[in-house]
Amino acid sequence: MSGRKLATSVYVTDPDSNETVLLEAGSSPEKRLADLVTNPVAWEGEDTEGNPTAAPKDEDTSDDGADDKQAARKTAARKPARGRNAADEGNSGD
Repeated sequence: MSGRKLATSVYVTDPDSNETVLLEAGSSPEKRLADLVTNPVAWEGEDTEGNPTAAPKDEDTSDDGADDKQAARKTAARKPARGRNAADEGNSGD
């Protein structure tokens, strides 16, 4: 057993029997099969680059009533493409 646990179920081809094997999520497969799982996202506790994930940081729970984010700016709708009016009128735009 490799000690690492799978986060998702993965299909691999067993090199000894040449059969497709399902490795279930939450299991710790044999090292020879675990080496065939190359996607780091398939493993628990690893990010997309295969690095161990850090423990989540405590979020600031203080509520002083001030929002740090600026409100989104509203923009005017863009004019339709030049040919759009011609299509609505039923002529070729000439």
